[in-house]
Amino acid sequence: MVVYRLARKAFKDDLKGIGAEKFGGRWNNIGVPLVYACQHRSLALLEIAAHIQLTYLPQDFYMVELEIPDSVIHIVSENQLPYRWMENPHNSLTQSFGDAFVKRNTTLALRVPSAIVKQEFNLLINPNHKDFYKVEIIKSYPFVIDNRLAK
Repeated sequence: MVVYRLARKAFKDDLKGIGAEKFGGRWNNIGVPLVYACQHRSLALLEIAAHIQLTYLPQDFYMVELEIPDSVIHIVSENQLPYRWMENPHNSLTQSFGDAFVKRNTTLALRVPSAIVKQEFNLLINPNHKDFYKVEIIKSYPFVIDNRLAK
């Protein structure tokens, strides 16, 4: 499966989950490394837009395309997710869910619904999993965000 991440130029080749470990996110607490990716390029943009004002958007974003073998992705259905998983701001139950995934270390990646577009998916990738070497950056390129979005 090919998945996508938007990353600043300085971090485009970094798949250690340091940003998520440093700041936490919907699916992890601070201190837990996790790599977030999206099913579509447009969803990667929406995920960024949900977290920063596009008016102040840095101009050094790269779209990073990752290849992950389907055999190492566990599909999570919505009824397996914590109560009120898509709330904004996110609750600690979703973070505990993601932390447990990383701690169990039995699966390389989880496919979960996006809280922004429920019918699309995000991938949570455990950078500490033994099969992490199977995650491959297949290409990255500058990604210019249309200035009409910065209103």
